[in-house]
Amino acid sequence: MQSSPEEARRAAAEEIQWSRPECQAWTGMLLLGTCLLYCARVTMPVCTVAMSQDFGWNKKETSIVLSSFFWGYCLTQVVGGHLGDRIGGEKVILLSASTWGFITVVTPLLARLGSAHLVFMTFSRILTGLLQGVYFPALTSLLSQRVRESERALTYSTVGAGSQFGTLVTGAVGSLLLEWCGWQSVFYFSGGLTLLWVCYLYKYLLSEKDLLLALGVLAQGLPMARPSKVPWRQLFRKPSVWAAICSQLCSACSFFILLSWMPTFFKETFPHSKGWVFNVVPWLVAIPASLFSGFLSDHLINQGYRTITVRKLMQVMGLGLSSIFALCLGHTTSFLKAVIFASASVGLQTFNHSGISVNIQDLAPSCAGFLFGVANTAGALAGERQASRASPTLCGRCVSGRLPDRGHGLLDLCVQPGGHYQQPGAGHLPGVWTGPEGGPHPCP
Repeated sequence: MQSSPEEARRAAAEEIQWSRPECQAWTGMLLLGTCLLYCARVTMPVCTVAMSQDFGWNKKETSIVLSSFFWGYCLTQVVGGHLGDRIGGEKVILLSASTWGFITVVTPLLARLGSAHLVFMTFSRILTGLLQGVYFPALTSLLSQRVRESERALTYSTVGAGSQFGTLVTGAVGSLLLEWCGWQSVFYFSGGLTLLWVCYLYKYLLSEKDLLLALGVLAQGLPMARPSKVPWRQLFRKPSVWAAICSQLCSACSFFILLSWMPTFFKETFPHSKGWVFNVVPWLVAIPASLFSGFLSDHLINQGYRTITVRKLMQVMGLGLSSIFALCLGHTTSFLKAVIFASASVGLQTFNHSGISVNIQDLAPSCAGFLFGVANTAGALAGERQASRASPTLCGRCVSGRLPDRGHGLLDLCVQPGGHYQQPGAGHLPGVWTGPEGGPHPCP
């Protein structure tokens, strides 16, 4: 009996999926890659105080340097997802990581090239943003094609926990290096580790033949005129697609507002509190919370609960319940309660890894990178807005001054974008093929 096209596609998808040992090896390496991504990303904020003193930057100039990362980050989200769908997400990640690692290492050298320190540092941050912008869309494309649906949430949540871990590592180790060896050593540390990770990934997990083939495809140019049966007009008419975009925007707004403004809120509301408590504890809580959300999601699916129901539950906790604790944070006068509320809000936001992040992979695995790139572009724009507003805080108050209020309004604002939210379904979109990359109808 001849198999149906749907069965053939499903069989082809299973052929390229990782085995359990392969999945574990790649999960560990991608977790480390995400950690190093954030190590390189937050190196500049960690060093900004010392750099502003060396180069004489004022508050406006510091704001330009810090926010310029998102100028590049917004531009390559869709490109990264598209390349991941076409040539493989692991190859895109390797090529981009090798370049951003090199740029991070040479950043101190760029600062000494001439008197235009601000221009060189801004250019360096824009380049870093351009290269790191492809990472998560390519990661989404890779996991959607190589990981089983019942294991995606735990895998993505584990990999996503590297963002909090990387921030903590750079904050702790970077502060020590900054004090002992100067701000240049922090760039050498994060960039050097990234290059070592790239070498290991290239040597043990990637085929040289496949990588050279990918480079050849990029050098010759992608065949953009290649015929495709993916109905893009129909795709973007689907409410679930726009719900995914809006959901990603809401989660990004909430995350970046807390990331950017929480230190200011604590410093001004509780001026005698210890900074390491509110700068470290919430992000420590977020690491096990992310792992738990992935485990819980996959466990519920394996127990027979519908995928769409589980994804909605994770997203309600990631946006809805997190927002409740954020509201409580903005209206408490107790330092202990404020730390608890902040930790709960940040920790619950990691449930988005098991919600919208994998929901996009459920919708259209063959085009997941592209769709995630579109959705994350909106989130990156929100990040640029918050970074430009919060830069005086992140640079350590290089210029004295206070914000106009205690921060209640800012914390109220972070829950507003998620107030009117429609969770996309977890079913495949009609007309979008869900098979592996390289099959009969690849994503354009």
